[in-house]
Amino acid sequence: MRAAVRTPARGAAVVGLIAALAVPATAAVAVTPVAAVPPGLSCDTGKHAIDDYTGYALCRNNGSTTQTFWVHLVCGWSPDVDGERVTLRPGASGQSTAHCAGLGSGIGEIHVRP
Repeated sequence: MRAAVRTPARGAAVVGLIAALAVPATAAVAVTPVAAVPPGLSCDTGKHAIDDYTGYALCRNNGSTTQTFWVHLVCGWSPDVDGERVTLRPGASGQSTAHCAGLGSGIGEIHVRP
């Protein structure tokens, strides 16, 4: 008699656990890329048009001194990655790109780092 009572309870616990684990994964996928731009730079960030795992930061140096920046991708389940460092003279533009590992959930956030 006890086995009949335990089985539905275990099934309900497993379903509840699966539902609880599914919420964070869904939330991570739904995050929109955002950019924190260092002072003196104006940047556009985004995902590659046909590859949700590749992100970029296209920046212009509006300041009066040389600046270095790079793109930083928050990659969900995979380790975060940094793009190549780009040094810009005043008035110059450049782009940094990075690629999240294919095993993860793709890009969750995009940041520009000084």
